[in-house]
Amino acid sequence: MHRPETILAQAVASVLVMGSLAGPASAAEPPTRPDNPYVGARVYVNPEWSDRAAAEPGGDAVAGQPTAVWLDRIASIGGAAGAMGLRAHLDAAVAQHADLVQVTLYNLPARDCGRHAPQGELSIEDSDRYRAEFVDPIVETLAAPEYANLRIVAFVEPGSLSDLVVNTGSRYHATAGCDEVLARGTYLEGVGYALARLGTLPNVYSYLDISHHGDVGWPEDSEPLRTVLLQATTAAGSTPANVHGFVTNVANYSVLREEHFRVDDVVNGQPVYQSKWVDWNPFVDEVPYARHMRESLTAAGFPVTAGVVVDTSRNGWGGPNRPTGPVATGDLNRYVDGSRIDRRAVVGNWCNQVGAGLGQRPAAEPEPGIDAYVWVKPPGESDGAASRPIMGQPYEPMCDPYYASPRGSSYDTGATPSAPPFGEWFPAHFRQLLANAWPPL
Repeated sequence: MHRPETILAQAVASVLVMGSLAGPASAAEPPTRPDNPYVGARVYVNPEWSDRAAAEPGGDAVAGQPTAVWLDRIASIGGAAGAMGLRAHLDAAVAQHADLVQVTLYNLPARDCGRHAPQGELSIEDSDRYRAEFVDPIVETLAAPEYANLRIVAFVEPGSLSDLVVNTGSRYHATAGCDEVLARGTYLEGVGYALARLGTLPNVYSYLDISHHGDVGWPEDSEPLRTVLLQATTAAGSTPANVHGFVTNVANYSVLREEHFRVDDVVNGQPVYQSKWVDWNPFVDEVPYARHMRESLTAAGFPVTAGVVVDTSRNGWGGPNRPTGPVATGDLNRYVDGSRIDRRAVVGNWCNQVGAGLGQRPAAEPEPGIDAYVWVKPPGESDGAASRPIMGQPYEPMCDPYYASPRGSSYDTGATPSAPPFGEWFPAHFRQLLANAWPPL
């Protein structure tokens, strides 16, 4: 049961976050379609997430922040096991006098082909089910006239299209699953269909995922990703015009900016990009990558008005281990490792990272070139189970803090012990995110 006074307080908090005290649009006058939907918007606060956050020690400090509603299986649309469904969330948004609701579509057939878990509920043979039982009901719900004045920001299938680049062919992390979805066009057709259907609704703003700099920052990855994004947006009846913008760092931990070193710094004649951690990547942080990708994609045919938003839900990296300045050393790797804010052992580590903290709070137009900071990933929800398989559950090595490769070598995943399965509430991780928030709470 969600208390009316709690919902009202959350709605007021979200208004302050996005910097607007404007009332909702009149039902008699359809709202205009802004280039940046976050400007002047009261953004919906998910009461389910808010209640969980507020129940944790100190969690009330952020319980009023807006987070995205994740639709990661067919049952989530109607609501399963007592959880709110999409219509219930939209009704709650109307009750909050919100202007904007964030929704994440995350249920492609053979989802997460590059990982052992989670694989999602749909097999590679289920493209028809994806369209008829997942995308179509979402669009039909969003099209209801009582929601016409809500701006719906849709984050479309994060993490999928980058898999077709970094986990296929002769790449080191290639998998048979990703090779198959690439060969069949499963992801391209699925994303294209979702974009085309969502594009029929004038109040929907679709944002396409561009991964993050630590995944596809290298030119040999970012340039093929641009091609894949264009292929997806021209598949299944879609066009690039259906893409309102791009989202980066979804459910990831990459910092907005490394404040104490630059990729072109030189230590004893060696440029930073040759260090083990940077590994020849031209980007060491997220904002420069986001701006570069937006420029590249709009030049390639996406709308010139397309904006970019950054998921800052877990990229704060505050706390006692946050560097306060560059390390004075003549050793290249010590300089980078001692100076970097991002404390991951490997920049590609993504599961329940130890030491991570809440990042910048959601805000519209926080800096030039960025439409908004957003919390796409609800902080405190697990990325995956830390344990070995139980009763046939899939095992994800990157979520295992004690993972050893089949060859017997250890690998520092940076994952937090005792994590529950994907999407479940993880109190220990949420409390860590609070303690390490940057800016501090």
